[in-house]
Amino acid sequence: MSEITAKKGHPKGLWVLFGTEMWERFNFYGMRALLTLFIVNSLLLKEEDASIIYGGFLGLCYLTPMLGGFIADRFLGNRNCIILGGTLMAIGQLLLFSSASIFSDNLELAKILMWSALGIIIFGNGFFKPNISSMVGSLYPKEEKSKLDTAFTIFYMGINLGAFLGQLLCPLLGDVKDAGGIRDIHAFKWGFLAASIAMLLGTLVFFFLKDKYVVNPAGRPIGGLPSKNDSSDFEEGEAQTANFSTKSLLIALVAFFALGSFFYYVVGQNIIYSLIYGSGLTLAGLILSDTSLTKIERDRILVIYIVSFFVIFFWAAFEQAGSSLTFIADNQTDRNFFGWNMPPSMVQIFNGLFVVAFAVPFSILWDKLRAKGKEPISPVKQSIGLLLIAVSYFIIAYNVKDLGNNGLLAIKWLILLYLIQTCAELCLSPIGLSLVGKLSPKRFASLLYGVFFLSNASGYALAGTLGSILPATGDKYEKAKNLGIDLQGVLDKTLTPTAEQLKVLADNQIPVSYPSFAGFEIHNLFEFFMVFVVLCGIASVILFLLTPVLKKMMHGVK
Repeated sequence: MSEITAKKGHPKGLWVLFGTEMWERFNFYGMRALLTLFIVNSLLLKEEDASIIYGGFLGLCYLTPMLGGFIADRFLGNRNCIILGGTLMAIGQLLLFSSASIFSDNLELAKILMWSALGIIIFGNGFFKPNISSMVGSLYPKEEKSKLDTAFTIFYMGINLGAFLGQLLCPLLGDVKDAGGIRDIHAFKWGFLAASIAMLLGTLVFFFLKDKYVVNPAGRPIGGLPSKNDSSDFEEGEAQTANFSTKSLLIALVAFFALGSFFYYVVGQNIIYSLIYGSGLTLAGLILSDTSLTKIERDRILVIYIVSFFVIFFWAAFEQAGSSLTFIADNQTDRNFFGWNMPPSMVQIFNGLFVVAFAVPFSILWDKLRAKGKEPISPVKQSIGLLLIAVSYFIIAYNVKDLGNNGLLAIKWLILLYLIQTCAELCLSPIGLSLVGKLSPKRFASLLYGVFFLSNASGYALAGTLGSILPATGDKYEKAKNLGIDLQGVLDKTLTPTAEQLKVLADNQIPVSYPSFAGFEIHNLFEFFMVFVVLCGIASVILFLLTPVLKKMMHGVK
């Protein structure tokens, strides 16, 4: 191994990317922990609207990597895009800080600043996300690509260490309640400011250390301008540039508008969600139209697409953490944790904590299974992840079944949910990143990471849709009771509210009908959680049954 290789066999550049990603995830997850609570409590939007905004925001954060990957591959290179993306996200967090500072004086301006901030963060994330992920694979020589599952699991630990720190410090600063349980709605700004500072730190770490450590095994810098990339990084006989015809580009453009219109007018999705779904399918088709693709490359890309489809259902369930699960933690959970009443936005911290604790053991597990020739292929690992997340929701569904309108869920069940979901995440997400790195033709590396993140985007959009069907929690029934209204009677349609009562309920953001999904009304939390059990359970079984076919299409890649 060369002098740039660490003692344990991993390049030092991995730890630079680890640190950069850690601070970026601090910024992102710290803000994410506060976002929906800030929207509801300070900007006075409904929980349903906050869930839709949250899903759309996350979805667009994973749609723009397509653009960032394209610009990096064609014009700016990975390094410049990472610095640009980090700077934009820091600016976006400062705008959120400004929004949270002025909402009590100028609510409309605060909302404008919030929308502007989210837009800038979306584009910043698009430049940052695919480019730092694609650089991990370039650190390793061709003969050591088998280490990528381990490398990405280590890298993923950096992601979640940052998430843990962000979900710890930002809620401590921004989600503050007094002894009587009254939230300080002016404190959110300090959490957003901490997120901005973290992003600046991450950008500076990368800027000052990239030239020394972020290099290939021969010591040459990676991720520079595309025109200066070293041809030795490509496989023998592999095309170094994509070849899209004018006809294929025009067809892709028409397909994008047709698919977007289909999701908007036929399926009934909003404009942002229609854009996300349409973009993912269009980009997938465009890459396959490249005339330079060989049969083996095409088969491997199709494996990425098939796996990416099933990943959608995982993230739709997993990303309830920042919306519906946060609202449940806030409104219908006993958050007493060893005598301390934990802030609701901090409950999701257990996911990051468990990833930090279990990432290395999972990495060791894959290494040992590989040494014995028993390591399952990536799609099998991912089907296990889907099964585990279905199990997590099945357990919590039965623990909320008999709560009624006034019972409180014990925090231990949310902690158990995050523990199981963490194991699911470690079977699916870093393995998916590694799979893209191993199967992607070099000329499409960043762009195919963009496609993979588009599956995340679609999952987050679906998460927003599913989060919006959260039925009324106990606090809504209690609030209606204090207003002299029988909410259960209103929802069951055994009581017809007056126009005045309807206005009172609307002013207090209390729903007057049960939400529905796929034609079924969701009456309670048990039915809500069972939606995720069914979706992820079915996805797990189908993906597992497809693995023999996928194994053949991977042509020797495990």
